[in-house]
Amino acid sequence: MKSRFRFSLCAVAITSVLSSPAVLAQQQDTDAESVERIQVTGSRINRTDIEGASPITVIDRDLIDSSGYKNLQQLLERMPSAGVGTFSTRGNSQDSTANGGAAVSLRGLGSDATLVLINGRRVAVSSFAEGVANSFVDINSIPVAAIERVEILKDGASAIYGSDAVAGVVNIILRDDFEGTELTASYGGTTGPSYDETNVSAVWGTGDMDSNTTIIFDYFNNSSIMGAEMGRFGTADQSPWGGNDFRSSRGFPGNYVVNGEVVVDPDCPEDSTFGVSCVYDYGPATMTIPESERVGAMLLAHQRLTNNVEAYLEFNVQHNRSKAGGAATPLDADAGLTVPGDHPDNPFGEDLLINRHRTVDAGPRVWSIESDTLRLVAGLRGDINFWNWDLSFQKGRNSALQTGSRDQGWVRTDLLQEEINAGRYNPFGGTINSPEVIDAITTSLVRRGKSHITAVDGSIAGDAFELGDHTVKMAAGFEYREEDVFDQPDDQFQRGLIFGTESVQAEAKRDQWAAYAEFLVPLSDAFEVSVAGRYDDYSDFGSTFNPQFKVQYRATDDLRFRAAYGEGFRAPSLAQIGLGPSQVSQFFVDTYRCPDGDPNNPACGSTDYTIVFSGNDDLEAEESESWNIGGVWQVNEALDLTVDYWSITQDNKIDRNDFETVYNENCNDQNSTVCVRLPANPGDELGELSTLFNSYVNISSQEAAGIDFSTSYRLPANDYGDFRFGFDWSWMTTFERNGIDYLGEYNYPEHRWIASTDWTRDRWGATLSVSYIGEFQDYKSPQDVETTTVRDISAQALLDLQFRFDVNQSLRLSVGGTNILDEDPPFAIGDGDGDLYGYASGVHNPRGRFLYARVNYSF
Repeated sequence: MKSRFRFSLCAVAITSVLSSPAVLAQQQDTDAESVERIQVTGSRINRTDIEGASPITVIDRDLIDSSGYKNLQQLLERMPSAGVGTFSTRGNSQDSTANGGAAVSLRGLGSDATLVLINGRRVAVSSFAEGVANSFVDINSIPVAAIERVEILKDGASAIYGSDAVAGVVNIILRDDFEGTELTASYGGTTGPSYDETNVSAVWGTGDMDSNTTIIFDYFNNSSIMGAEMGRFGTADQSPWGGNDFRSSRGFPGNYVVNGEVVVDPDCPEDSTFGVSCVYDYGPATMTIPESERVGAMLLAHQRLTNNVEAYLEFNVQHNRSKAGGAATPLDADAGLTVPGDHPDNPFGEDLLINRHRTVDAGPRVWSIESDTLRLVAGLRGDINFWNWDLSFQKGRNSALQTGSRDQGWVRTDLLQEEINAGRYNPFGGTINSPEVIDAITTSLVRRGKSHITAVDGSIAGDAFELGDHTVKMAAGFEYREEDVFDQPDDQFQRGLIFGTESVQAEAKRDQWAAYAEFLVPLSDAFEVSVAGRYDDYSDFGSTFNPQFKVQYRATDDLRFRAAYGEGFRAPSLAQIGLGPSQVSQFFVDTYRCPDGDPNNPACGSTDYTIVFSGNDDLEAEESESWNIGGVWQVNEALDLTVDYWSITQDNKIDRNDFETVYNENCNDQNSTVCVRLPANPGDELGELSTLFNSYVNISSQEAAGIDFSTSYRLPANDYGDFRFGFDWSWMTTFERNGIDYLGEYNYPEHRWIASTDWTRDRWGATLSVSYIGEFQDYKSPQDVETTTVRDISAQALLDLQFRFDVNQSLRLSVGGTNILDEDPPFAIGDGDGDLYGYASGVHNPRGRFLYARVNYSF
């Protein structure tokens, strides 16, 4: 496509293929007939344009700058094609298994179904898996200052890239060939809770026709927002607003088992007493947004060795710090804590068992997380007789350290029992014990994780042969990769001394090799066919072959149609294969002990019970099929339209067994080894639920389909300036999991779109965008999804605005804000587990209005 058809949208509007900033890479040679070929995500073949048969959207440098966002996660979560499974540090708690990390999920199929690449190559996964066993690339390890553009391929691409490219590919293209110096500093904060962000970056580059060296530095820091600052969004008791009261039955004070009977502490406040439970609001102690700090540096260089050979190098290092936290340690009867009758503070005067208690006097539990990412790529590339070749070696590592110190609320039960027996710790009446006693019952914890990748890859691409009057293009290559992951929690978890906090352990390694080939066959001037295939062989689960077929038909110079079909797979993650006994918490009601909802029955409270997972050596690869059909219409030089219908089906998906099914089948048996219960109290048939054992299996299926529509329009420049408009809309028409239709259900809105307007006049400019998330139904259990209708969660539209002024050719000043109208997230009753605070945290951001200023100086 010629450069006059290039459009730059504003804010975080996602451009259509026709307006892709990748066109900026097309530099015409002094010879008008010589046009540089480029490689676009989703194909290994270099082309003279980017209008292939796969739907690709691009976020370029201008869009990143005008968005006001300072990290990749903030930018990508506004994408209409992103859905459930995108997660971030927002809402981090001590129970999260991937604290400090962030990932993106395309089409709502999960972060493990979205492949993230840097410059077209894989990178080491986070050593801390998300959701216990889902490996992902931590996009917090990629500084925004280093990004030239982000190319998003929105259909499957296993035939090109192998595993994980089920829902699509996010390919982050780094800035190189930069000449000069660019300094940027920005600062911003919210107008509600006290929260701020600081970002400083520097880019320096020098080079000539034969070489270039680019060095990038990026620093980012943000403060925290605690639940106590969030008002109605920071309490677990949502009943005043029409929600549920999710306060914990592990109270301060708590309740006890005395002579086989559960009794509440006599000093429990009246507004916290429900039957024999003394409830506790853990919401104010949560970290809605944890503090974090990220420092990154990157070196990109290339040097021409001969007329036909060039050496290149990519090296980056990233150090991230973050926090995660939650309420004080909750203790149940299975902690085995007893109080003798002669304890000086025992109001009952008899030996008793602590049934529900929370060590609030020891303080909230807090994790400190540090992660380091290293990546080195070295290679040679060149051309031989009109064939381009590339050979590279990569070494990557991610290491993480998660610590909890003695002053961060980590209570050890054996130490607590010792202090109780000595009469020094008072567990009654909501007593704040002395600092000396608290120091005696607390401990320090360490969790360590590492992941490595070592890879060699080679490729060749060029003109294969003539077919009539047309040239068949070809690309082929190989990859070899070794990977390992190690995640080890503190042994105090393994010894059963730490309660109420999830712990994960995993250790595995594998090697894999692959070979692939791709052909682009023009059957006529208007019609082309692309065929690709890839064979992968894994050391741990076997081999797989995946084909892909694409067609494109140019009806006129301005109108083209396209279609693609591909098969894909996702290999079991190393965390899933090498998972050791790992504990997670799940809120639910033990209905076998609470058949009638009696508030005087302590089992009737929704409690976070412990579920233990282990690895499964028999896991098989997930399989998928994807296809799309669509068209691109360049109406005129100012207006373009793109529409695609897409469908992705994923079978044999690795997932947790539904805990409710496991519970229903096993937990009505006191002697079950799957559902382990404590000894029953006198007169009861079942004891308190202690542990539910579960596993990961190839049990699930997913199907998603929908329509993507995008358009951009440029209003010719006039006395009022130059206007550009953009609109990107994703309409999901199908989302099923295991045959159950979740479309329009909790977290699955049908409609997402973003609209933008950009205005420039002389040295002034402004960008306005509106992002929209449609309504969806409030939570209901999976068993009730298709049979029960509940209230709707309202749609939400957020307005972002930025103004900029070019003082001169070197200096630009920008001010702006996100969520300018300070819209609250729409009210949601929640799912009773992750969403407890009156909004759907996986869809809506509670941060509120954020205002910022930025200075950019280039020379």
